[in-house]
Amino acid sequence: MNLQADDFELFGLTRQFAQDRAALDVRWKALQREAHPDKFAAQGAAAQRVAMQWSVRINEAYQRLKDPLKRAAYLCELAGAPVNAHSNTAMPAAFLMQQMEWREALDDADAVPALELLQSEVGAARAQLLQQCATLLDQQHDVVAAVGSVRALMFIEKFTQDLHQRLDQFE
Repeated sequence: MNLQADDFELFGLTRQFAQDRAALDVRWKALQREAHPDKFAAQGAAAQRVAMQWSVRINEAYQRLKDPLKRAAYLCELAGAPVNAHSNTAMPAAFLMQQMEWREALDDADAVPALELLQSEVGAARAQLLQQCATLLDQQHDVVAAVGSVRALMFIEKFTQDLHQRLDQFE
């Protein structure tokens, strides 16, 4: 194993958005078994520290690869088009209007059915953007356009968290 390898190399995967989650989970468990610090106990403290570094590196890669949003952002970064969500928040006007409408609907919702309807609508938009990422990254290889989809997904992810918090208030 090479600490400098990207996450896809580390897991022996093709560098693409579409990934088989079950295969990813199996590979993660296999890598963790290989690098578990207890396996190196007889080789001394230094070997255990290196194994711990490997274990941390494997877990970080797994967290990025298993989450579609993180995986898409990582692919953009690897291709030289970082998302830069903190410094670049410009979005198309239509998307921002949709966000405002969702925020108003969230604020106005006074019962679980209204929130569940909103959750369904947001979930559909998220699924559409994930499919768009798959097309842009894996088929069209348009990383620059994918960055916009990733940034939109980040907005939706934040809104979804707020929506779940609001749903929790009714339970």
